[in-house]
Amino acid sequence: MGVGNVRAADGAPVSGFRADVLGNIDYAARELVQLADAVPADKYAWRPAPGVRSIAEVYMHVAVADYYIPSLIGVKVPDGVSRDMETKVTEKAQVVEALKKSIAHARAAIESTPDSELDTMVKVRGADMTKRGVFILLAGHIHEHLGQSIAYARINGITPPWSASEGAPPGKSSTN
Repeated sequence: MGVGNVRAADGAPVSGFRADVLGNIDYAARELVQLADAVPADKYAWRPAPGVRSIAEVYMHVAVADYYIPSLIGVKVPDGVSRDMETKVTEKAQVVEALKKSIAHARAAIESTPDSELDTMVKVRGADMTKRGVFILLAGHIHEHLGQSIAYARINGITPPWSASEGAPPGKSSTN
């Protein structure tokens, strides 16, 4: 995965578990944003079947979760963020911007949690979980929906930019 040196927003190095999880999130988030940029705006309303999230709704689901999952450890959800954004924000530019802002919020939550608090227990859906576990949940969630988004893109003939074959422009189908 080659995540390199992870630094907090203030430039301070982050090490140990937090560096690992931030590197993991950064990797998936970078690909998710690249894919969101590559999907044509007219495809954002596409959904594989009635009652299943559209492309825009998947990206907004990730964005909303990037705010609400850290709230499980006491991080405040910013004013103006609500769960109904999942279905209300549908325009590509707004979706991509919301995704970028939410990723920055999730990163800040991890960066600002001291190592000494990683084993602190919190309630998640009635069960006990460590703050460390919440960060693993967050990383897993982003990866889960990156995979879903790759499938959605490929069904629509869009090759993820990072896997486009030489000579095939990003966003166009290739054989790999």
